[in-house]
Amino acid sequence: MSAGEGTSAGQLTGHARPGRSGSASWPTREIDRDALGIWALSRLSVWIVAAATAWLFAANGTDVAGWFDQWIQWDFHHYRGIAEFGYGGEPTGVPNEAFFPGLPGLLWLGHQIGIPHVVTGLFISLVAGGIAAVALGRLGELEGGPAVGRLAVLAWVCAPPAVFLAAPYTEALFLACALPAWLAARRGNWLMAGVLAALACTVRVSGIFLAIAIGVHWLTTRQAARSWSGFGWLFLPLVPLAAWMAYLKNLTGNWLAWLDAQAQEWNREFTWPWDAWANTWNAAFGGTQSPGFAWMFGAELVATLIGVALTVVLIVWRRWGEATWVGLQVAAFATSYWLFSVPRATLLWWPLWIGIALLAVRRRWVLWVYLAVSVPLMSVWAVVFLTGRWAG
Repeated sequence: MSAGEGTSAGQLTGHARPGRSGSASWPTREIDRDALGIWALSRLSVWIVAAATAWLFAANGTDVAGWFDQWIQWDFHHYRGIAEFGYGGEPTGVPNEAFFPGLPGLLWLGHQIGIPHVVTGLFISLVAGGIAAVALGRLGELEGGPAVGRLAVLAWVCAPPAVFLAAPYTEALFLACALPAWLAARRGNWLMAGVLAALACTVRVSGIFLAIAIGVHWLTTRQAARSWSGFGWLFLPLVPLAAWMAYLKNLTGNWLAWLDAQAQEWNREFTWPWDAWANTWNAAFGGTQSPGFAWMFGAELVATLIGVALTVVLIVWRRWGEATWVGLQVAAFATSYWLFSVPRATLLWWPLWIGIALLAVRRRWVLWVYLAVSVPLMSVWAVVFLTGRWAG
């Protein structure tokens, strides 16, 4: 990645000029409007793809569910199952303690006022994604100006697995907490960063990595921008985590039931990275998986390489907090039995989308090449997911 026009070396190393980071004022509302516009138009595109998918596959004699029912795929069954039956047992055939309670709780709340679970989930992703888009645009502007903010949002909504930002999944909801949390940390508002990171910890296990990354950012910011009085707020994420683990202990007798559930059903047990890579390579190219699964294992390998490269670049740039955020996720994925759901996780790596934007501002052909490759992949990914095939 390379700096864009108007981006100084100080900004890239985390020591930006006054008025661009730390205690700087909020970016202009123009970037918010543009980010929301990009988000809204991208939602229209996804909805068109969803409608076309139903029509085209029905025309070929394949029974495809109605527009809303198309979104009831894979993990959403588990979120809905928890909303309907709570935790304990396996109402959807897997140990549901693997899923954090944030999204299922909101689905339950929507159902209490008469809104179907899938409609609630889609609405949550729509609104939460808009919040995340605004925060990403602001972060991009801090790094290189309004053009970088806009292009970062554009790159993000056009990412190959971007269908999961529209689906009733946790990605959009998590980012609606995580991106503003990081933005608050960049401004030195540690109370807000701690509160938002705590909310993120109710949605996904990634919230733990976010809390650690914010702590690293606090440790590595300039002394003038750091206040010991704000240090305690960084421990706020421990509150929901402790409550969640205490609840599981009372329910199952196991403090780490969520971790054991992931190992039991999703092969998240510790594996040496080289063995995890070999297992994934064999699944992708060894003929042990059907083509529908093999192609996704190939995508897992590519996404992991991107994560490793991004972490190295962030370390070279001395962006310690962002390197911690991406690096911890890559390490967690790379030490499971095989690489699994890494492409989806790239949606959470805001340094990746800001980095693409920085490159695109300086060399516009980067944007055209990225869109030429990513947009078709995004469409394919959406069709795969909406027709019930495995999409990571």
